[in-house]
Amino acid sequence: MNPLPTIKTACLVGFFLLLVLAGCEDKSTVHPPVLFKVDNRMVTLEQFQKAFRNSLPAGKNFTAEEIDDLQRAYLVQAIDRELILAEADRLGVAVSTAEIEAALAEARRDYEGEEFNKRLEERGLTLDEWRRELRDGLLMEKVVRLAAYPRAVVSDADVLAEFENNQAEYDRPEQVRARQILVETEAEGDRLLGLLRSGEPFAEVARKYSLSPDSEEGGDLGFFAKGEMPQEFDDTVFSLPVGRISDLVKSPYGFHIFLVEEKRQAKSLSLQEASGEIRTRLLRRAEEEVYQQWLQELRARAAININMALLAESNP
Repeated sequence: MNPLPTIKTACLVGFFLLLVLAGCEDKSTVHPPVLFKVDNRMVTLEQFQKAFRNSLPAGKNFTAEEIDDLQRAYLVQAIDRELILAEADRLGVAVSTAEIEAALAEARRDYEGEEFNKRLEERGLTLDEWRRELRDGLLMEKVVRLAAYPRAVVSDADVLAEFENNQAEYDRPEQVRARQILVETEAEGDRLLGLLRSGEPFAEVARKYSLSPDSEEGGDLGFFAKGEMPQEFDDTVFSLPVGRISDLVKSPYGFHIFLVEEKRQAKSLSLQEASGEIRTRLLRRAEEEVYQQWLQELRARAAININMALLAESNP
């Protein structure tokens, strides 16, 4: 999905994929024990435990003390989640069917065939349950953007102070923009070198044959400075003239071919040049601060009841 100033991923975006807190109740059955209530929203012990189990890394063993600490931290996240959803209800914030379907299509994009449904099954979720949680996650993201983030303000004076106090951070090192093709064998690399030297466009060859994740972008690595990529990359591209295709370069990943498209000399950025980056950095910091303040306000005015004894009794 598009990178947005997140609503603190651990609490929201990742969390809503795991919790299954909504659903229809059979009025003829005995209600399961409720672990906590936030105003009129309630979460049962069973719902919480299922979600908590799904949040733990597969194949890793924890001590009873570690489980207790993780469970308490997860409980805080669960309560915050219900607080935000309750605020969305109060403000009348809604998510459209089109928004849900677009997000579902985006989530499915990286999976082939039935792989997506298998992943849901491994989590103990049905598609309908996951769709509800997707809706809640989008709802939470929307209400935070509407109710909390507008409080975050970055002034020109803030930008200037950040630049003056941390000017060295905005010195730009020498950078190179390059493309790469990655193949498994030297023979395949030699074959592709022949195609490139006979005039085949580098980006097209990368899209068709490269094994690297950036192949969809024609092997575009973007701009990078020394030390940001493996040493084999730096040794090649920073000494290669612009427009030149490299020979085969061996690395632990396989065999690479590089094309240098552009170079930037090292320079100290002016305030004008650095202001966009500074403003973005400060805005994200301010959004985190106002988000936490907003959550504190929600906690202060909500009726929150937690049955910690029930949780303690349920643990071995």
